Amino acid sequence: QVQLDESGGGLVQAGGSVRLSCAVSGRPWRNRGMGWFRQAPGKEREFVGGIEWRGDRTIYEDSVKGRFTISRDNAKNTVYLQMSSLQPEDTAVYYCASKISLGDWYSYSEYDYWGQGTQVTVSS
Repeated sequence: QVQLDESGGGLVQAGGSVRLSCAVSGRPWRNRGMGWFRQAPGKEREFVGGIEWRGDRTIYEDSVKGRFTISRDNAKNTVYLQMSSLQPEDTAVYYCASKISLGDWYSYSEYDYWGQGTQVTVSS
């Protein structure tokens, strides 16, 4: 069993930045990848980006490339999503998720465990 706990969301003005954290507990050594997703009202959950738990590979959805950065601190079992140049269309509930396989990063069905989500609201 793996538990994920997001934090760091809130209200931010357009053009601002915010960093989300995802603390992993339970059996983090089973993870091979961590992903971030977001879901805006009335929309499907979409992939934002991901990072390998032990390697250096990161992957990002096109709309966030150059604005968002994913990193991890294995000693703290924590993954971060640094978001910059935020726009109102980035408003959503952000979720972190863990996956045992390194298959399709984009599909939420590939992920085994999910956090409860944290709201990010970007005002114009």
